[in-house]
Amino acid sequence: MSELTIETNAKRQVVGITERVASEIANATGLVNIFVKHTTAALTLADLDPGTDQDFLDFLESLVPDKSWRHPHDPAHAPDHLLASLIGPNVSVPVENGKLTLGAWQRIVLVELDGPRERRLVVSLSS
Repeated sequence: MSELTIETNAKRQVVGITERVASEIANATGLVNIFVKHTTAALTLADLDPGTDQDFLDFLESLVPDKSWRHPHDPAHAPDHLLASLIGPNVSVPVENGKLTLGAWQRIVLVELDGPRERRLVVSLSS
């Protein structure tokens, strides 16, 4: 098991982390799981062609209704938690001979929903 630290630089941002994860699994075979240790960030697989990151963020923003939130320490912060819950805190990818077995356009991405921040991710491998 290892831990990665990812720095984000915007309130909402999609950050490609495939290469960072790949560097943690050299010579391994099994299933790698990546878990983000935060409630306002998430992990998923995505196509990172130019502009698709912003399309994804625009889509997420369209899901947030204009309403009064009841989050106790900062009501405006509630959508960040809710969107992170919808996307999820982890991704698992098969690994064969030290290589992630992703599809042609799949990339592992961190979805920042309340940045900029330093995010911690746990990378674990099971056989």
